[in-house]
Amino acid sequence: MGEDRPLLVVVGNCQAESFRLLLDAGDVRTQRVPALHELTPADVAPLLELIARTDLLVSQPTVDDYRGLPVGTRQLHAALPGSARAALVPSLRYSGLHPFHLLVHPPGLDRPDPPLVPYHDVRTVLAADDERRGRPAREPIELTTEAVRTVAAASVAELVRREQLHDTVVVSDLFDIPTADAMRTINHPGNAVLVPAAARLRHALGLEARAPGVDRPLLASVRAPLLPAVVVAHGLDVPATHHWTIDGRTVTAEEVAATHLAWYARRPEMLDAALERAAPLLEDLEVDGAT
Repeated sequence: MGEDRPLLVVVGNCQAESFRLLLDAGDVRTQRVPALHELTPADVAPLLELIARTDLLVSQPTVDDYRGLPVGTRQLHAALPGSARAALVPSLRYSGLHPFHLLVHPPGLDRPDPPLVPYHDVRTVLAADDERRGRPAREPIELTTEAVRTVAAASVAELVRREQLHDTVVVSDLFDIPTADAMRTINHPGNAVLVPAAARLRHALGLEARAPGVDRPLLASVRAPLLPAVVVAHGLDVPATHHWTIDGRTVTAEEVAATHLAWYARRPEMLDAALERAAPLLEDLEVDGAT
């Protein structure tokens, strides 16, 4: 088989490349494209030229003129050939395995991700706020089974909302009974989710069922701790962990917290943004986040 195979392109965030690898099962041709947040103005013309000859497009719902570039969902669909087929998949985020973590990307703030790992921990955020205000450190947050399940349910509800809003392939039910491999971090799904999600995308595109194009672990360069309360709440059959794994290296949670505390002291605007973003999560955790 060669050029007679349909050309399949996947456009989206860091999850897009994993879906491309899984969908590339011998019956399609695929071409890797940069993640949307990595695109520059120079990338737009080649991308639109590629889309103009694409037979099968998988994309994540994206607003028009994303980051000032004409690469939103409607704009890409408008560039497709009339015979092309398209499927949408929501960006997969789930906090049920890592209930203290947040992504914070406020518009207009440069370099929003903290060092070491790009995830804000609400415990560190509150500690940084206490330190900034000269207050005694508050008592550690007690993570209960009920709180873990509340955070998990809120994540699934948000995913369902986005599925319905954008008419995407349904994947939210893959988190009904999560496994330890469901998510490496709050925005890096594991193969336990990626593989069945890719199978549903094949169906949505009218492709026959096939084994995944790769069987190695995907999006596995960073793994967040899996806390004891999370293991208990979901009945996971793995031991709890208290450290991060970053590119194969073990990094303690204490090192990450200390690094982030120092970063917040240098970036008070990001501490304020993280506190604002944390408010709904703190409510789910039944924690007083008042400043």
